[in-house]
Amino acid sequence: MELFNCTHCGQVLFFENSQCERCHFPLGFETTRLVLVPLVAQSAGNFQVYEATPGPASPTYTYCQNHADACCNWLVPAGSPTPFCVACALNRTIPDLSNPEYRQRWQRLETAKRRLVYSLLRLGLPVVSKTADPAHGLAFNFLADPNPGGGEKILTGHDNGLITINIAEADDIEREMARKAMAETYRTLLGHFRHEVGHYYWDRLIGHTPHLEEYRQLFGDERQDYAAALQAHYAHGPRPDWPQHFISAYASSHPWEDWAETWAHYLHILDTLQTAHAFGLGVNPSGAADDQHLRVAITEDPYEAADFHRIVAQWLPLTFAMNSLNRSMGQPDSYPFIIRPEVVRKLAFIHRVCRAVARAL
Repeated sequence: MELFNCTHCGQVLFFENSQCERCHFPLGFETTRLVLVPLVAQSAGNFQVYEATPGPASPTYTYCQNHADACCNWLVPAGSPTPFCVACALNRTIPDLSNPEYRQRWQRLETAKRRLVYSLLRLGLPVVSKTADPAHGLAFNFLADPNPGGGEKILTGHDNGLITINIAEADDIEREMARKAMAETYRTLLGHFRHEVGHYYWDRLIGHTPHLEEYRQLFGDERQDYAAALQAHYAHGPRPDWPQHFISAYASSHPWEDWAETWAHYLHILDTLQTAHAFGLGVNPSGAADDQHLRVAITEDPYEAADFHRIVAQWLPLTFAMNSLNRSMGQPDSYPFIIRPEVVRKLAFIHRVCRAVARAL
């Protein structure tokens, strides 16, 4: 994620900020330029972007309708046919906000979703709601279990562009219990969004496209029985050699899941490296003068890098440092994965496909 600067006073801003802490100007995220900007209030809830020398026809915005309820700081052009921003317009169902616990969980879901949508927009991928395009659009259902005490459970998953997420995933304790029950190394709310939207973009970017054959060479043939593959995975566990071929054990269950897991890690890598770049980070460990693989200066925004191998060359030393810092704080590794050469080839394929799609739009 980028760092932003208040163009009124120069204060460093973070993606979720709704007000500048120095000059107290309201802030809004403008999705055409992907910038966080200070705002000047106009009449009836309208704003213009602050400009030291105002132009003759500065555009007017309102806050997204979820500004108060979901702490959404994204802007909507005045006169838009929808009162919701690009991210919130993707919602089909939200939980009952009269329940304070559900409201809090929904707010966490929306925070994660905005980070997801930022990455998709930054990549130049199509982000279209099912309201605008029922056949090919994207939508989210955020649902609670009908009976929280037991019985039927809402399953997180994807179906033809509709992503359902159980709001229990926004509770740290519930999510950790699920992680342990599923014997997972890693489970985060943002990770859920990235994984499930990977299934959606498989449909948009791979299925019925010229990329399908190369996908099958790298990930396998997705035409194998999906339900039977998952049943076998849960009954017998992953194949013993999965670490040599897959980013996670679950990725070995079916080629669709391999794509979605690898896609999620692709977004993890880009967003984290962009944050490191924004902070001007580098890794230069003492005592490792002869090991150039552990030394890096992160001088390039990964979204701009054409060669994915340059991204990996920065990612490996950065995660070595990140994990070492976490261990010093008594925390588990922030990135507990090993990226083998076969996984690098899959990630590089995703990178090439995304760049090709962005150039074509």
